[in-house]
Amino acid sequence: MELIKAAILGIVQGLTEFLPVSSSGHLELFKYFLNDDAVGEESLLMTVVLHFATALSTIVVFRQTVWELIKGLLKFKWNKETQFTCFVILSMVPAVVVGLFFEDQLESLFNKNIILVALMLMITGLLLFVADRAKQTDRSLNFTNALVVGIAQAIAILPGISRSGATISTSVLLGLDRETAARFSFLMVLPLIFGKIAKDLLDGSFSANAANMAELGIGFLSAFVTGLFACTLMIKIVRKSQLKYFSYYCFAVAIISLLIYLL
Repeated sequence: MELIKAAILGIVQGLTEFLPVSSSGHLELFKYFLNDDAVGEESLLMTVVLHFATALSTIVVFRQTVWELIKGLLKFKWNKETQFTCFVILSMVPAVVVGLFFEDQLESLFNKNIILVALMLMITGLLLFVADRAKQTDRSLNFTNALVVGIAQAIAILPGISRSGATISTSVLLGLDRETAARFSFLMVLPLIFGKIAKDLLDGSFSANAANMAELGIGFLSAFVTGLFACTLMIKIVRKSQLKYFSYYCFAVAIISLLIYLL
């Protein structure tokens, strides 16, 4: 049963990390409705492992872009690859600040708080609905836009606020074209994920025994495979500019979850 739960959590993470419907919110909902009582360190470890899996799937999907960025950086010149990397670094600042100074407060929110998750899902739905109605322009990414999108990413740490939904919607509202918005959204989170894992490893925050290693492995594999599928699918969806359907989904999940929880 525990392995099945791990597989389900991995599939949910893989699908919802890229689709703008909040992976963290869905994981909290599934942990609640599956009666998963894992809290604290154990729950945090599974969450990070699942995020690590989807980060790897992002690298696989954007492997050509990542390779071009690496080659551009190795030229040690101010080129478009170096500029894009600087945008990514700047976008990380708000989330890093929030993570460093409010880590304990944030972790306390990831305790199957269904009301909070439902409310945040509604906010995500509203943001997607508004962004879907925004005029399409082809403005270039700049330092100001990167910082604003980074602030949106920091806010999306809250369970129920979709990170991809918040960053893509913010980018679209700032006038960036949707394909650029999606690419920046998916790549800007990679340094944060790997940085978080490195920090926790150095702090000794992770400890896994033989009993839960199998669960972590199943969760990782499920998240990685479904992440490959969802990332590729999301790129196609963003190009067609159909964010409103995800907003309807977020509203529906929020309302249904609230009704089940309250009744």
